[in-house]
Amino acid sequence: MISREEADQLLNQAEGSYLIRESQRQPGTYTLALRFRNQTKNFRLYHDGKHFVAEKRFESIHDLVTDGLITLYIETKAAEYIAKMTINPIYEHVGYTTLSVEPTLKKHLPPRGPPDQPAPAKDRGGGVGGRGGTEERITSLVRRSTLRESDIVAPKYEKVHNFKVHTFRGPHWCEYCANFMWGLIAQGVKCADCGLNVHKQCSKVVPNDCQPDLRHVKRVYSCDLTTLVKAHNAKRPMVVDMCIQEIEARGLQSEGLYRISGFSELIEDVKLAFDRDGEKADISANVYEDINIITGALKLYFRELPIPLITYDAYPHFMEAAKIMDTDKRLEALHEALKLLPPAHCETLRYLMGHLKRVSQCEENLMTGENLGIVFGPTLMRAPGLDAMTALNDIRYQRLVVEGLVTGEDLLF
Repeated sequence: MISREEADQLLNQAEGSYLIRESQRQPGTYTLALRFRNQTKNFRLYHDGKHFVAEKRFESIHDLVTDGLITLYIETKAAEYIAKMTINPIYEHVGYTTLSVEPTLKKHLPPRGPPDQPAPAKDRGGGVGGRGGTEERITSLVRRSTLRESDIVAPKYEKVHNFKVHTFRGPHWCEYCANFMWGLIAQGVKCADCGLNVHKQCSKVVPNDCQPDLRHVKRVYSCDLTTLVKAHNAKRPMVVDMCIQEIEARGLQSEGLYRISGFSELIEDVKLAFDRDGEKADISANVYEDINIITGALKLYFRELPIPLITYDAYPHFMEAAKIMDTDKRLEALHEALKLLPPAHCETLRYLMGHLKRVSQCEENLMTGENLGIVFGPTLMRAPGLDAMTALNDIRYQRLVVEGLVTGEDLLF
């Protein structure tokens, strides 16, 4: 066991030399002493199967020291330059955004509704209220013009990059600032959805304009909804469109639709078919005669979304809306909550609620709005981190949310 002073004397002969010593103050812990620019720098050394002093983990101490010396040299000699790297990026002028930019007209047009639903009429009055403070709120929801789709759906689907720490083989340059990415391992981050490579510090200022590449998006189920629709250049996930079309073509009159479960093995087959074949998956009656298999596959898709269709951020707003007793005020609150959903989520929810409304209007299947709320409440929304008792109490209000969206579909969407 040696002191800091003794370590300094041993290392002062050679730049880049190092040693590992046991701490005198805390026996059982170890310190990496490293000579750099005529000074001995001390770092607490950790080991969990690999060696590390910060985020990066190394197979050997030698690799850790080599990477550390490179980083110290770059950050010392180019500190001012590094601080300015993100000020004048090349990102907006060449490379990623130039290749992935959407047509200007397309970016600013809201998604169109299905052809069988006419566009709502414009409000000739130019506003919601006409008389007094009470009418400034939405007190009558008989006019769809007060809740136009354009109020709910944003004109384009924004998506943040899904950056993960990445080790690049061979020389690499940042695609945001065009500067070299230094180090032996974990030199930067790579977007798991579109493949964009940038410095870790540059990732904090990259715009939310990820354009997922199908080479990186390998699955349909358990894939982020916005990522999936942008990768396939679609308004909604193909599994939602295809399942709903199949159900409406041959299953609306099926008693207990969505309530009765299909065989789990066959539902898993449908999932694998979508993951493998995408929009080419065959879910016709020739392959799956029981319509409950298709409804089960659709419900499974929503359950496996990493971010629920009704997102975690919007969840408390929908729950508060469900607790409002007055019908008009509840619809008003649901309308405000819908504005909090990401555009791709809102468009998918709009399409699904239109379908469930048609299901509820078919008397043969015995599935009312209330019954559909019981089935789809926990499927479409969930809150993270709730204790078991709170989650159990929330089920009642989840049902009311979905029931309200189904029964008020023609007004809310």
